Amino acid sequence: MHRVMIASYRHTAYPSAWLAGACGLLYSVSFVLIARASPGLGAGLSGLFLLTGGVFGASALLGLYIRLEPAGGGYALWALVFGLAGALAATLHGGYDLANAIHPPDQASSLPSAIDPRGLGTFGIAGIATLAFAYLMGQDASFPRNLSYLGYLSGALLIVIYLARLIILSATSPLVLLPAAIEGFIVNPAWYVWLGFALRRPA
Repeated sequence: MHRVMIASYRHTAYPSAWLAGACGLLYSVSFVLIARASPGLGAGLSGLFLLTGGVFGASALLGLYIRLEPAGGGYALWALVFGLAGALAATLHGGYDLANAIHPPDQASSLPSAIDPRGLGTFGIAGIATLAFAYLMGQDASFPRNLSYLGYLSGALLIVIYLARLIILSATSPLVLLPAAIEGFIVNPAWYVWLGFALRRPA
């Protein structure tokens, strides 16, 4: 029964990966493009897609863990813990932004979010988890080697984005926008969509 339940979760994991990729792309469109024309609408939509992307991302990473656990053991669990922490931080961060967009606070504050300061979880911790999963996928012949390489690129970009937001602070700086655009518009959606196809195939 346990093995049947694990096998059946594959049918939840791969569409979750596709939806996480879609949410990641829509978050980038909202945060970078829509917010320029309509800051309020952009903030609300980006918060919504960050929130839902975190939920779908957690589901996809759980499916990835299940595939990697037999060979990866404790290392796969370590990657899952960091992955879920990053997904939860993204969900909370998105919920925080969405709440502020629906009911803007009386005074704007430049202080970092207490639940995800400068994207520590959304970008930093998620990047570490993606690097760990990419390594484990590279050791598993059932995953395409290039998918592992794409995971390395995604994880590195996520960490760069966190460090840029931490050090540079301004979200409009090219040093922040360039890695964020590459990750948000291309690499992250591509990684999740490709991951969905990989999880769709039985191990």
